[in-house]
Amino acid sequence: MSSLQLSGIQLAFGDRVLLKGITYNLSKGKKAALTGGNGTGKSTLMKIMAGLEKADGGTIILSRDHRVAYLPQAGLVHTGNSLKDEAEHAFDHIRNLIREMETIEEQLQGVEKEDARVKDLLEKHHYLSEAVMESGYYHRDERIETVLKGLGFSRTDFSRPAEHFSGGWQMRIALAKVLLESPDFLLLDEPTNYLDIEARDWLEGFLQKFSGGVLLVSHDRYFLDVTVSEVAELFNGKLEIFKGNYSGYLTKREADMADLLKRYEQQQEEITRVETFINRFRAQATKATQVQSRVKYLEKLERIEIPESMKRIHFRFPPPPHSGNKVLTLENVGRRYGDLQVFSGLNLEVERGEKLLIAGVNGAGKSTLMRLLAGIDTPTEGTISLGTDVKPGYFSQDIDAALEGTGTVLDELEASSPTALIPTLRSLLGAFLFRGDDIYKPVSVLSGGEKSRLALLKLLLHPVNLLILDEPTNHLDMTSKDVLMDALKGYPGTLIFVSHDRYFMEGLATRVLEMNPRGPRNFPGGYAYYLWKISGEADSPEDTGPAGIPAAAQDSAGKTAREEEKRLKALRRKLEKQEEELLEQIEALDRENARLELELAKPEVYSEGLRAKEVQDKIKTIHHRQEELSRQWEETAEELAVLDP
Repeated sequence: MSSLQLSGIQLAFGDRVLLKGITYNLSKGKKAALTGGNGTGKSTLMKIMAGLEKADGGTIILSRDHRVAYLPQAGLVHTGNSLKDEAEHAFDHIRNLIREMETIEEQLQGVEKEDARVKDLLEKHHYLSEAVMESGYYHRDERIETVLKGLGFSRTDFSRPAEHFSGGWQMRIALAKVLLESPDFLLLDEPTNYLDIEARDWLEGFLQKFSGGVLLVSHDRYFLDVTVSEVAELFNGKLEIFKGNYSGYLTKREADMADLLKRYEQQQEEITRVETFINRFRAQATKATQVQSRVKYLEKLERIEIPESMKRIHFRFPPPPHSGNKVLTLENVGRRYGDLQVFSGLNLEVERGEKLLIAGVNGAGKSTLMRLLAGIDTPTEGTISLGTDVKPGYFSQDIDAALEGTGTVLDELEASSPTALIPTLRSLLGAFLFRGDDIYKPVSVLSGGEKSRLALLKLLLHPVNLLILDEPTNHLDMTSKDVLMDALKGYPGTLIFVSHDRYFMEGLATRVLEMNPRGPRNFPGGYAYYLWKISGEADSPEDTGPAGIPAAAQDSAGKTAREEEKRLKALRRKLEKQEEELLEQIEALDRENARLELELAKPEVYSEGLRAKEVQDKIKTIHHRQEELSRQWEETAEELAVLDP
């Protein structure tokens, strides 16, 4: 059987041994998840399997003529081609086969039929021809369209320059290319990070039908449950295999963990007893031999470790202030950006204790609505009223701009935490992936994902009675999501949230508001109920126009469908130009920021207080301008998303 085999893979960084004799077999048709705590080496192991990094020892065996495709977590950027042309590069290996076939054809023209080489050349040509036919190369246009649309791109995106897409969409391009390659083995490191629920559903179906082997890392439990039939856990440098889906793995792992914890506690008691003896009799000459014996015993003792990914941390919200039963009221609310009507006619009442999920396809106005509810933006029509004594708290992926403190991560959290929770802050920071010395990092040097996690944790510690959370699980691992979901389940206030994590949505939502181009719809039940209700529905082609905008709106003011289409195209061109200009300004600021940071690093600058402050002030001004331009770009991108067919 075709396979990608690892045997005795070893890897160390200095004194730290990361991989200790890893042996694993990924066979064709197997769908497996690779799990483990942060820093255990999952991504490194995948890179070794893909041939991108070398191990210190061991062997990798790949079946002859088989190919491996690898998708990293982030960092890929595509430039110089349109989206469709970039996707075409997925077939470069087939073009190489075609060139090889043409070379054989030229060789055959100059060889006599009786020549002994003819048979070998014909067999090789036949083999290559079969490989090209099976690859789908001659139907690649249809395949490219299917994959790109499945991952959320519209047909109008196909001609756009690849470099015009943002970071998350760059990774969708990379994922599309990997899938279009049709390799024998797919190695996917966090493929769902940048996908909305529709694209995730499509990817689930693709992987279920994929005939090759798949090894993937993901923090989306539902995605793993419906995709994999085996889980490989990397812990303490070794790999342990569990047969079954992810939920089955968790059930078995919980029983194993209970046993491990019991043995760990017994060992800790033994260590404490031995250390007490050593400390008590260290100074007594008559006990020197016994003391030394026990010291050697502790040195040789193989310590039991608890996997970070399996540690359970429980968090309870500080009691929120009491509010009236009616928390939020929306009357005929709408939001327009210039000529673009994002949504209108939204009527909604939210009562105390509800957990309302805002659902809908990309561009339907979910984030726009969340900003309106939080008071960040104002509606262009209708009214939004908060109930008696309602105190809202808002989180979104760009809220980390508020983190401008000069202190450490721990300082930032302590400054906003209720006194009663201060003893638990280190554990909570660990649950949100700030572990070890991470808690002493200056806030100013945190990455975007780290700032996002810290901003979310700060909000959760603040006693509010209406939480408005836009994608709170981004940048969290599986354990962190569980901590957050457990806390939100027990949250006595009111929750309104947007998420692309299906397990999170199913576990929390008590009601669903669907944002839809035809108008918002209310579903008085959980997410599973919502899916059941819409599963049998089919959109009527008469209901909507080419951009998913209601036909009635397109025919307003007596315009013909042709005139409306021309107007939308003109608006799209205007927005695309605006988006391009904003990206150019952001990139120019990035270059200037890099130049200033290099300037600040010079000894003659940082050692001279006044000059250093001038440069720091310029950098801060650039950061504020970047935030403003990024906000404008996101609004433009959202308007474009609504216009896309």
